[in-house]
Amino acid sequence: MLGVVFTEFMEMVEDEFSFDVADEIMEISGVGIDTGFTAVQEYSHTDMVKLVAALHKVTGMEIDALITAFGQHLFQRFTVTHSQFFSGATCSLDFLENIEGYIHVEVKKLYPNAELPTFRCIRHAPDKLEMNYKSKRPFGDLAHGLIRGCGAHFKDDLEIERTDQNGPHEVQFMISRERPV
Repeated sequence: MLGVVFTEFMEMVEDEFSFDVADEIMEISGVGIDTGFTAVQEYSHTDMVKLVAALHKVTGMEIDALITAFGQHLFQRFTVTHSQFFSGATCSLDFLENIEGYIHVEVKKLYPNAELPTFRCIRHAPDKLEMNYKSKRPFGDLAHGLIRGCGAHFKDDLEIERTDQNGPHEVQFMISRERPV
């Protein structure tokens, strides 16, 4: 996984909990304790799993809720760090529909070794999108949080129906956008 995901996770932990909690989860997990994380280095996704499990142990919060919250945080950060990806999108469904064909293409230019999940999208109606997430990593909750973060960014009221098809590795999201009155 890209190091930027780890640096943003640790930033979220520091912001939402504390520096002490960030240090504690690194100690408990044994991950990043000596060197920390850098945005440009790659790390094993199992290290992220260990960090989230440690955060669960320290906070008592459910693992899926922690990962989903991180997805929301990560999306918000991407709007700042990669603002060029957001020009031209007028609503969350338009943006989400173009992740695979535009965003991931651009990410691969920046990070050629990145192993990204795939998103197959079907637009059923102007305000209804089916997103099928597939990854060798178990981060359907992260995708769910990113979708929520996208809705918040575009100020869209999204209804998200989630169906895990192969655990957190393959997830179908049926996303409906409520039109403002």
